[in-house]
Amino acid sequence: MKLLSAKHAFFSAAFLLFATFTFAQTVLPVQQDRWTIQPDGSIRWDVNGRLPHTDHIEMSGEKVSLWVRYGLDSSGRSDVFRTVVFPTFRMLPDATRSHISSSFTDADLPKFYVNNRLVNMELIKNGPGRNGELSYNVKNYGQSGIMRIGAQAGTPALVNIGRSLYPSVDKPMALETFTFKNVTDQPVTVSMEYLRKETRTDAKRSKTAQHSIITGSVNDGSQTLAPGQTASFSVFYLATDTPGNLPPIDPQAEENARAQRVAGIKEKLRLETPDQILNTAFAFAKLRATESIFKTKGGYMHGPGGLAYYAAIWANDQAEYINPFFAFLGDRTGNLSAMNAYRHFARFMNDNYKPIPSSIVAEGDATWHGAKDRGDQAMIAYGASRYALTFGNADSAKVLWPLIEWCLEYSRRKLNDRGVVNSDSDELENRFSAGKANLSTNILYYDALRSAAMLGQQLGKPSAQTAGYVKQAAALRANIEKYFGANVEGFETYRYHEGLEKLRAWICLPLTVGIMDRKEGTIAALFSPRLWTADGLATEAGKGTFWDRSTLYALRGVLQSGETEKAMDFIRYYSRRRLLGEHVPYPVEAYPEGNQRHLSAESGLYCRIYTEGLFGMRPTGFTSFDCTPRLPKDWNNMALRSISAFGQVFDLEVTRGAKGKLDVVVKKENGAVKKYSVKDGGTLAVKL
Repeated sequence: MKLLSAKHAFFSAAFLLFATFTFAQTVLPVQQDRWTIQPDGSIRWDVNGRLPHTDHIEMSGEKVSLWVRYGLDSSGRSDVFRTVVFPTFRMLPDATRSHISSSFTDADLPKFYVNNRLVNMELIKNGPGRNGELSYNVKNYGQSGIMRIGAQAGTPALVNIGRSLYPSVDKPMALETFTFKNVTDQPVTVSMEYLRKETRTDAKRSKTAQHSIITGSVNDGSQTLAPGQTASFSVFYLATDTPGNLPPIDPQAEENARAQRVAGIKEKLRLETPDQILNTAFAFAKLRATESIFKTKGGYMHGPGGLAYYAAIWANDQAEYINPFFAFLGDRTGNLSAMNAYRHFARFMNDNYKPIPSSIVAEGDATWHGAKDRGDQAMIAYGASRYALTFGNADSAKVLWPLIEWCLEYSRRKLNDRGVVNSDSDELENRFSAGKANLSTNILYYDALRSAAMLGQQLGKPSAQTAGYVKQAAALRANIEKYFGANVEGFETYRYHEGLEKLRAWICLPLTVGIMDRKEGTIAALFSPRLWTADGLATEAGKGTFWDRSTLYALRGVLQSGETEKAMDFIRYYSRRRLLGEHVPYPVEAYPEGNQRHLSAESGLYCRIYTEGLFGMRPTGFTSFDCTPRLPKDWNNMALRSISAFGQVFDLEVTRGAKGKLDVVVKKENGAVKKYSVKDGGTLAVKL
């Protein structure tokens, strides 16, 4: 071991003291909300100056994704821009982004008239009262998944105009409905012109058949409204291979189906805390995480979205991030997509242990492996073993076991002479250096070994095999400390890869798998000005790039470490910024890349802050889990309701008890109740 000179040691100690002092002085920025939470759980933007402002949001169904940019310019003029993506209508050659899509502005709408005068949607401006109001109105506890924009027409106002934008649940179609309400004491005539416009793809490059994108009107014509009466007109945006044989379109039925689908998601896995912002942010994240599942010829495929990633799966987004969340949610489509993802990856197991592709794209017809081995096998084994344990179904676990076993053996064969796993890159795909062996791949492999040992026991696998996994995990943990443990920029934490002397956001990962050896230094580094920014963790100290995925892992990990109050300060800050700030209402992918797209798997990671962090649920068997609840000091209770995991549906309630203890109650759907008491910070072994 190389010895430090006295001078070097002094300055290292001095820097550590400075870093600690700086962290102690860190003050989170004061946030200026644009949105407010409504009694029904929706959020609403009432325009009160602060223009210009533009934002975007994505909404998805099984065959379509609707991306909407909306806002007001500096003069208060409205801007609504839509891009409609059709994941299962594709072009050749097969590629990640070979889906078709089309964009539409207000100039592409049919013309509307009020008392025979043209209403130009592009010229609607913000003014007194409701004029220019935008609200993302989500019914049923904030969850109808329909964007609503309100305005007025006429001076003085003759009608209120409300427009609703939403995707079809099961068709390759998005809709926009315009509702006109007479706000005068006299009859008002409103009308919409007929519209039908069709574009067709290049027949030679179209996969399967030539594709048509059709825009059209529904309920066009004229109506005279009595005072207070309303009339609705709709516009559809759809894709088809049989343009001459379109089925009837019923916008109200489509809107009802969307609301019903989202209400079903809303009823599952409900977070109840004294903090309204956290409850609402969780509900919104749950929607985005679950709606973005596409019904493809290769089965249900969860897709990140963001105008780029559809009808495809990734070893990180799906296998690692979202699928372990679906095991808690209990949504049928979510679980079908999770099992289908792992089946697709299993297609590429081979006797020569060549790596499984990072991504399977184009409805399962092609692959992407551009960054080579990103540690994908560790990602898959980590996610599949956690999913199998939490889902609690032996038959499903038996299907997943060969894939888990293969991925663990692949990783074992990649151990270097220092006992850690080599990989070509990591999930950031060489955007930042990853060295020959990186912390991310090794932590995921470590946790996968632990989960696989428990899963193997449930499946009756040989004890020599499961004990071998336990032994390998222990050796790997020791080697992680030796290889990655370091003083980086004055913090006793982890070097992300050998030779890197800058802090990285992914130093949080050991905390999420129960490795607390460098807890204090790691947390101090994460929340220091070197890494924490206004938008969460910088990917690397000194760089402006951020990816929410590492922030979401970190917030979970700090809770798991027992630093509840410290974690909650940053969770509250982050949640408020993402739910009510400048870009809402979901966690994002990254910046500057992707312009903070609302990729859906990040929303799953947000929900896992609560299932695995705040409530400390760690699967240990098909019907058992460890529970380490972290009740903030200013709360007396919290609950997760309608958890669908471990083969049961149950509520988990945590209440502050006497003498520093927490009372934990498990209420099963069948009425059975189990009561526990645990000291604050302690762990319960729960058997359902």
